[in-house]
Order: sequence, then structure tokens, then C-alpha cells
Amino acid sequence: MLIFPATDIYDGKVVRLYKGDYDQMTVYSDNPVEIARSFAACGAEYLHVVDLEGARDGTTPNSDVVRTLVKESGMLVEIGGGIRTEDTVKTYMDMGVARVILGTAAVTDPVFLKKMVALYGERIAVGVDIKDGFVAIKGWTEKSEVTCDAFFEKLQQIGVSTVICTDISKDGALSGTNLQLYRDLSEKYSMQIVASGGISTAEDILALRSMDIYGAILGKALYTGNLNLKEAVKLAKGDA
Repeated sequence: MLIFPATDIYDGKVVRLYKGDYDQMTVYSDNPVEIARSFAACGAEYLHVVDLEGARDGTTPNSDVVRTLVKESGMLVEIGGGIRTEDTVKTYMDMGVARVILGTAAVTDPVFLKKMVALYGERIAVGVDIKDGFVAIKGWTEKSEVTCDAFFEKLQQIGVSTVICTDISKDGALSGTNLQLYRDLSEKYSMQIVASGGISTAEDILALRSMDIYGAILGKALYTGNLNLKEAVKLAKGDA
């Protein structure tokens, strides 16, 4: 299993939200590259980046930060947040990001999603954010009428290879992750599932690895010291 340390960007700074609430934001650093390099030094290969302003507004105000992370972090960078047009996808791809994550656009514009998967294949991932069993959009500020299972079925039919699934109720709460959700998804679908939201203990990581989950995103638990990244990477690989 892969570990994806998360860097959420707002106004060029590394921040974390509590359960997706922009009014409950904690700033951890004003130097995203420094944070990323510290992750790389712990053995993490991928960096999971979310442009929080982009996710909310459909813009790319932090694209320069992403470009710098690609060039200087020493990691493979995947980026999500506000990516709703072909031009934005191309801009990020041309920067050299490893994967572009579509969220709101994947829900509201399936034609666009199909086209991006046809053009870029495995370099397109989809972020599925779950709120009360339904898919949330626009930076978690709106709940769509699409159920989790219906959406996953559609993504598999389209040919999406990687899905990043977040239980919003767990995100940033350090209360443990929704293991049953990921167990169900891993049994039902053949896509690469990345678990996100509330992963805060070694037990969470071991449980997800035992399900053959493709990856796990670590966020707040890294910044608060609840999890040691170097140890988490070893646990995920089965080296600890």
C-alpha cells in the first residue's frame, strides 16, 4: 500500500480544515516546499496536493505553488481542487504532475470526465467525497443527489483507474477512518482505491493494508504528530 502525505494549500500556505469547514482552518506552514521535502525524506513517494480555494471556487490560484512542488519536492505530485476545464487539466499535465484529480467536474460533467480519461488514461483520478452516503461537490460545500455506489459504478464503466474516497465526517477529526466503507468498496470494485479521512493510527494503516487498498492519504495526523510518516510508510509496505 502507498502512503500519500497531504498538503492542502490555501493562499499559498499549508493548512488543514476540520470536516471540510473553511471557517475551521489551521495554518501549519507558509512553506509548502519545505513540508514536501520533509515528507520525501521520510520515504514517501507521492505528494497529495489540494488547492482548497480552487476546490471551492473552480479557480487555480495556487498553480504557481504546485509548479514549484513538482520541480523541487522530489516527489510525484498529484493535484486536485477546482479542476473543471480541459485547459486546467492540460496546464497541470504540462507542469509534470503525476496525476490530476477531478472532483466536482466528474460528478456534474461525465462527458468531460470521459474525454479526460480517453486523453490521459491513468494520469486522471477521481476524488469522491462522501457526505451522508451521497457525493459532495464544490469543496464539500454542496451535497449532490448522486449516491456513492451509483457513482462508483459509473466511474468503473468509464474506465477510471484510481479513485480517492473521503468520508467527510472523518476528515481532520483524528477519530479513526471509515474502515467498513473502504472494505465494501475494495470488495465491489476493481479500481485502485485510495482511502482518505481520519486515518490517525498505525491500526488504521494496517487494517487498510489488509484489505489490499491501493493507498492511504495522511493529513492532520502528520501535522499534529499523531502519526510518524517514516513509520507509516514502513507499515504500509509491510516492512515494519
